[in-house]
Amino acid sequence: MSRSLSRELMAEFLGTFILIVFGVASVAQVVLSRNTAGTYLSINIAWGLAVTMGCYVSAGVTGAHLNPAVTLALAAHRRFPWSKVLPYSAAQIAGAFVASAVVFVTYHEALGAFDGGVRQVLGAQGTAGIWATYPQPFLSVFPGGVVDQVVGTALLVGVIFGITDSRNSPAPAGLAPVAVGLLVVLIGATFGFNSGYAINPARDFGPRLFTSLAGWGGEVFRAGNSWWWVPVVAPCVGGVIGGWAYDAFVGNRFPVTRLNKSEV
Repeated sequence: MSRSLSRELMAEFLGTFILIVFGVASVAQVVLSRNTAGTYLSINIAWGLAVTMGCYVSAGVTGAHLNPAVTLALAAHRRFPWSKVLPYSAAQIAGAFVASAVVFVTYHEALGAFDGGVRQVLGAQGTAGIWATYPQPFLSVFPGGVVDQVVGTALLVGVIFGITDSRNSPAPAGLAPVAVGLLVVLIGATFGFNSGYAINPARDFGPRLFTSLAGWGGEVFRAGNSWWWVPVVAPCVGGVIGGWAYDAFVGNRFPVTRLNKSEV
């Protein structure tokens, strides 16, 4: 592995760690306090701020993907090297896994006070949803859940492409992470009800894998009619669609600038 790629993977690991450690902790605080130390709105705001901080930590090295769906969309539409898609995704999932462990250790006593040490996935004493997303009882895996994640991630990636397009009206220098964080708050406040707006395979799979090993067991993969694959696969599809939609309607519609003879 080249030194350059190692540096990029470490940046993606740390950026995703920051994103997940703050985001998951915001859910833990609300759930374990039985809604006395926060609300759904505080969770939305915390996830948005977590994205912003994760971006600031890693943007100077990689541009702050922090999401396999974003990495895949950049490879499909922005000439990001395909050879780096899997390594980046692995680093992002690893960062999310380690962040999940940190939240678990920090809130371990509060978790025990909440469920008496009996780890449940769903129900009144269910706590697996602190770490990973699960669908509402009414939501089907397909088409409902798949559509939910495709739409949410398409909106995420499509707007990110607009925010970062220098030909358009990009965020001022140094403020793109703030704009992306606000975008995540917006998605959570509008498309979070169905299944918790994972919109990021690393954000969901890394924490889910951790809970399967930390006491909740294999039920985390069976719950919700084996929901686990939806926030892994559907965001990748949605990210590619969102990038295509931005380019089709805006990105590919800018006039080609002709160079003056003096500039050639």
